Amino acid sequence: MTDILTITEAASFQIKDMMKENGEESAFLRVAVKGGGCSGLSYGMGFEHEITDEDLQLEQNELRVLVKKEDAPILKGVVIDYKQSMMGGGFTIDNPNAIASCGCGSSFRTAKNAGNPEEC
Repeated sequence: MTDILTITEAASFQIKDMMKENGEESAFLRVAVKGGGCSGLSYGMGFEHEITDEDLQLEQNELRVLVKKEDAPILKGVVIDYKQSMMGGGFTIDNPNAIASCGCGSSFRTAKNAGNPEEC
């Protein structure tokens, strides 16, 4: 099940650069879904050093990625990209499973999982 999500080359380059700057070259990238946010669910990304029995291990553009098995259906088809503009840069997440998202774009819900919305 390695086709859960896609991390573009631009995002991979940025993540690898962040890993190097933080001395985390040997770490995994953890992509997660958390309860909360205006629409009920929000994304999380961070560095992780240990794999658990609850994890799926993926590889994208030479990045080792961890996703919890329970998050895999929500993340199926997600594309993580990095966009650079005159105002700076940032990661974007396109989730074809999201049926609603908040104005800030960091919170969403799916048809099968609404999460626990918080006030914005």
